[in-house]
Amino acid sequence: MDILTEDQRENLERFMDVTRTCEDLATHCLSIANWNLEEACDVLFANPRLRMPKSLERQKKYDAVYETYQDDSVDLILADGITRLCDNIQVDPQDIVMLVLAWHMKASTMCQFSKQELVDGFESLGIETVEQLKEKIPFMRSELEDSHKFRQIYNFAFDWCKDKGQKVLPLDTALEMWKLLFAQKKWPLLDDWFQFLQGKHNKAISQDLWSQTLEFATTVDTSLSNYDPAGAWPCVIDDFVEYMIETGKVQKA
Repeated sequence: MDILTEDQRENLERFMDVTRTCEDLATHCLSIANWNLEEACDVLFANPRLRMPKSLERQKKYDAVYETYQDDSVDLILADGITRLCDNIQVDPQDIVMLVLAWHMKASTMCQFSKQELVDGFESLGIETVEQLKEKIPFMRSELEDSHKFRQIYNFAFDWCKDKGQKVLPLDTALEMWKLLFAQKKWPLLDDWFQFLQGKHNKAISQDLWSQTLEFATTVDTSLSNYDPAGAWPCVIDDFVEYMIETGKVQKA
């Protein structure tokens, strides 16, 4: 697929959200409609076959997958079931591809999937079975190379990881997730960032700081020479820059 413009990407996401269609089908309808959102909806609803509604056979396949991994005591797939799923698709439960899968499912809580989340994830990926999920692993890894999708997955991770009812992410959890995510998007200052947070900050991570850390890591060079102290950075990032200067790790601009 050709690289989408910002407007096309926005229309694609809105179309998928409203119609609950997968990316391939949404792109197909929007392309026919010359990327006009309303006309694309008309295309979809005027051609029922395009929607590929869940047939009884497909629903049975979803049910079979869910029941294979469902917990015995609650109507959810919990850690044990996820571990068995990982065994069957031959990935480590800590593999970042499981975060990508959770993002496709729009999962609300780490280490558990509801039936609807599993169905939504499978439909998003255009699959029906665990065997097909295994075949999709290279595709899910490739999504991390798309900067737009990576940002979405990165921001999704914050809400997915935090405890219910909490607005912040425990520092230890944030460090583990940063380690996982920045293994994909290399950030040379990651170790310095960790040392600063553990030694100087030592507090939970807000959603704003989480989001702005990616912005900082991807726009400010490793010498910090293009860092703008007058920019709208969180105070913690300002303090990190001062820490890097005070410890002699970078030169003051």
